[in-house]
Amino acid sequence: MKKDDASQPVDQYAAQHVAGRPEIELWGGLEGTVNRVRDQYFSQMDQNGHGKRLSDLDRFAALGIKAIRYPVLWELTAPDGLATADWSWADERLPALRDLGVNPIVGLVHHGSGPRDTSLVDPEFGPRLAEYAGAVAQRFPWVEYYTPVNEPCTTARFAGLYGLWYPHGRSDLVFLQALINQCKGVVLSMRAIREVNPNAKLVQTDDLGKTYSTPELAEWADFYNERRWLAWDLLCGTIDEEHALWKYFIKSGIPAEDVLWFRDNPCPPDVVGVNYYITSERWLDHRGDRYPAQYVGPHGFADIETARALATPTPGIGPLLEETWERYNLPIAITEAHIDANREDQMRWLLEVWNAAHDVRKKGADMRAVTVWSLLGAYDWNCLVTECRGYYESGAYDLRSPEPRPTALTRLMRELSCGRAPSSPVLQGIGWWRRPGRFLCPPVATSTAVAALPAERAGAHPVQPILIIGATGTLGSAFARICEERNLAYRVLTRQDMDMCDPQSVEAAVERYQPWAIVNAGGYVRVHDAERESDRCLRENAHGPVVLANACARHEIRLLTFSSDLVFDGSKGSAYVESDPVAPLNVYGQSKAEAERRVLAVNPDALMIRTSAFFGPWDRHNFVTLALQSLQEGRPVTAASDLIVSPTYVPDLVQTCLDMLIDEERGIWHLSNGEGVSWAELARRACVLAGLDESLVDAQPAVALAGQAPQPRYSALGTERGNLMPSLDDALGRYLQAVKEVQREGDTHVGAAQAAHYGSS
Repeated sequence: MKKDDASQPVDQYAAQHVAGRPEIELWGGLEGTVNRVRDQYFSQMDQNGHGKRLSDLDRFAALGIKAIRYPVLWELTAPDGLATADWSWADERLPALRDLGVNPIVGLVHHGSGPRDTSLVDPEFGPRLAEYAGAVAQRFPWVEYYTPVNEPCTTARFAGLYGLWYPHGRSDLVFLQALINQCKGVVLSMRAIREVNPNAKLVQTDDLGKTYSTPELAEWADFYNERRWLAWDLLCGTIDEEHALWKYFIKSGIPAEDVLWFRDNPCPPDVVGVNYYITSERWLDHRGDRYPAQYVGPHGFADIETARALATPTPGIGPLLEETWERYNLPIAITEAHIDANREDQMRWLLEVWNAAHDVRKKGADMRAVTVWSLLGAYDWNCLVTECRGYYESGAYDLRSPEPRPTALTRLMRELSCGRAPSSPVLQGIGWWRRPGRFLCPPVATSTAVAALPAERAGAHPVQPILIIGATGTLGSAFARICEERNLAYRVLTRQDMDMCDPQSVEAAVERYQPWAIVNAGGYVRVHDAERESDRCLRENAHGPVVLANACARHEIRLLTFSSDLVFDGSKGSAYVESDPVAPLNVYGQSKAEAERRVLAVNPDALMIRTSAFFGPWDRHNFVTLALQSLQEGRPVTAASDLIVSPTYVPDLVQTCLDMLIDEERGIWHLSNGEGVSWAELARRACVLAGLDESLVDAQPAVALAGQAPQPRYSALGTERGNLMPSLDDALGRYLQAVKEVQREGDTHVGAAQAAHYGSS
């Protein structure tokens, strides 16, 4: 094994000591943004519910983190001044964290602009923040680490240059005023804090990226690459007449004395906090017509994430950490490491960042920590929190359940914090930011980017696949397609490859392929025919899954299998939840109910998904697709008006199931796109969104329609375990767009072919 291999097993890092420095710690972060958009405040704390869950602190401590970036925000604690400050929230939580052995890194302003009567361009912003900081220190004199202002340079850009946040400036002058006021607030705050606690330390965070460009835009790239350091440079007192951006300050209208104030009042960080996202590294291209319109700015050139444009990926955060160490020679922590992605890519991102930190530490940098961000996830960052759209990206916990649900990130965090090698088989693949399908434009060949090491761990076992049963069905082909997209190793099995009803065949397949999980997407699906083929239906839908469950229990393989809304009789009259008693009306429902009982009896760790009413862009024979095809041709569609179901968009179902499988969820879950509607209403919804004539939808009672099997009148699925999938209207909108893409590009996917196939991990 090469000494500088960034994919080196993590447990070996625990045995390495560099120049007597402490080992890299694992920290956590809680997204606490309270940003202002005109006169409206957007508070992550309102959305994530942490303020009412003291039990979260126990969850955080169990992750093995040594410290947590924790908000005691000015806007929330003292919105009307210190005289009426409410300290009750911080009084309860900060000592509790200390007692749990987790060091709070107290944040005072997080992408915010303070109470309503101040702003980032108010000259009194800094002194007033310092007054609040001193009060915090007086109340909690034992707190050692502070971040008075999170990401001052980034916040100044969003609020003073791009006009997104209050005070909605759009000029270099407002940007620099906001930057200077925030940095002065940091200096004055630390001065006030250290009057109480002389040992208090500053952890100064900011988003650190790098900009690459075509030669025609080299000056822009050079400017951006200097601008990214401004907050830290100001605090270190290194900006004077010799600084590369001195003229930029002066030409923009900033008085020289405002800049030189920092030279005379330096407050260098005790820890430089580097935040790193997939959007941190940028590519500038003068050929704007090559790129999607949203990436082309007012100057006519494209500004896009490097991962979406460069043929050869950048190395990632490692070289940026080296630049930071070379520039400041101060201790460094990665204070935000997060990506909005599927579960395995969230884990791959964290592991890549963790490995890079250790690699840079081996080269001599004083690396202190890697921070998982955000432990409870985040809301609406896809629109830069300018609106409350309800878009949620999970973190170490998923908040879409009655209580925060641990995801696979929690296990990875515990492994990293204890120096154990990461165990999840999905880490054997590489993240989407290094995969061929990542581009949003013709990929650009450039010598400025160099190939990065793969995320796979050296010396790992051979890649373990997911076995997918049901090669030709709607679900089986969808699982193969999406595993391919997500770089999850898989193998699609036909009945000839493995007969799940035959224990010897199952055992042979397990021995041959050595899977870490099995997805049973096969079985008998003809509801009406099952009334006369009951033996076959029961064999394929009940006996087969039990055989799989037995084998998976013996070999400690994860099992995902599917049930149906038809296990219910409809007498409840409202949406069914997971604990409701089953009472099937037909043979198909009986087969699924029997499978549930027998599978979970022998393998309680199995994941059993109840769902219904599939529709999707890749299966031409589902109800929505057939209905729209008829309506587009001007032919009427007859559908039941009194059978209430829960439509399920197949891509959403598969994506969610894979995340849950990786999270090691178990037991019965209801998954659908949430809303109970009749078949006729579903046709009308799709018709309206597609711009077709809804009068052609002929709603009829079920008794008027052909069918041999009795069906429940109301089988809509609710949940008591968590709403993990988007709304029906959202799904229908994406379905229509996906159908257009399939029609335009042609469906050339080969992952669902009947021939056995491995994902490219």
